[in-house]
Amino acid sequence: MALTIGGVSRMLTADAAPSLPPRTAAELLVDLQTAVPHALSGTVVQRSELGLPDFSGGGRSDSRFTSMLTGVHTLRVWYGGEDRQRVALLGPFGESDVVRNGNDVWTWSSEENTATHTRLTAEDLRPVRPKPSSPMPTTPQDAADKALAALSPTTEVTTDGTAKVAGRAAYELVLKPKDAQTRIGQVRLAIDAEKKMPLRVRVYARGSNSPAFEVGFTQVSFATPDPAQFEFTPPAGATVNEAPADGKQPDLTDRVSVVGSGWTQVAIVTGVQTSGATRSMVDALPKVSGSWGSGRLLESDLISALLTDDGRLVFGAVDPERLYAAAAR
Repeated sequence: MALTIGGVSRMLTADAAPSLPPRTAAELLVDLQTAVPHALSGTVVQRSELGLPDFSGGGRSDSRFTSMLTGVHTLRVWYGGEDRQRVALLGPFGESDVVRNGNDVWTWSSEENTATHTRLTAEDLRPVRPKPSSPMPTTPQDAADKALAALSPTTEVTTDGTAKVAGRAAYELVLKPKDAQTRIGQVRLAIDAEKKMPLRVRVYARGSNSPAFEVGFTQVSFATPDPAQFEFTPPAGATVNEAPADGKQPDLTDRVSVVGSGWTQVAIVTGVQTSGATRSMVDALPKVSGSWGSGRLLESDLISALLTDDGRLVFGAVDPERLYAAAAR
């Protein structure tokens, strides 16, 4: 069933604020850092109003993960432990899934009728351990205090009462950048009062009372999902691609670099190609140039994005000047 933006907004809007014992920002950070992962299943709605063109191609691309830069999207999620997870992006004409069951990872697009299978290796599954020389906090409270101290030069961390999200009582934690160079005004996290996990995150542009980005549960259950949810068999006639035996595949992260830190960091993605309707939309954007080269600029209340003629996408919650400086590095 198609969901209108208005309908989704009502679903994501909190009910009457529940009465909960007061907790400080430091205590809520402790909650987040010490929360035990819970088995769960639920429905998540993501809404992006970033002022970006619809690069999905519209319509039948709504169930592709690349479409999530714009519009409203509904997902189903299941978590059965570290080796059992599934995310399904639902669209009006199909769905896309990422499923992990033990060492097997499947990605599936019903629109393209294509599945990709990856067999994880022992190296992939090896846990990452901290280096012995790393200065580690000795208590959760110590960890929270260190986190707050690190945030304080650039971020104001506060609480803002309570909320009800997906029928569950939650605390509101608010992060407000002090750096005037970022276009982010605040980030609000709704933290489940019992399970200590985030139920909803909202990102606001500076000076705005409406979130530019929002992702949150509209329904959640903490019962262990049926193991069958993590079993995947490609349907008859589907195209099946096998990943290399060692599980090493080209990844977007290999093409991404970050310039700067904190609220004003800028990401650079190389090897970006556009064609067809997407190319036409890019060509309609203002043309800019500098010592870094030339390209097209997109601005919204929250972000700026630069697509250079040599195939780099440079973007961040900053003014264009910072993009140009990053592109020139």
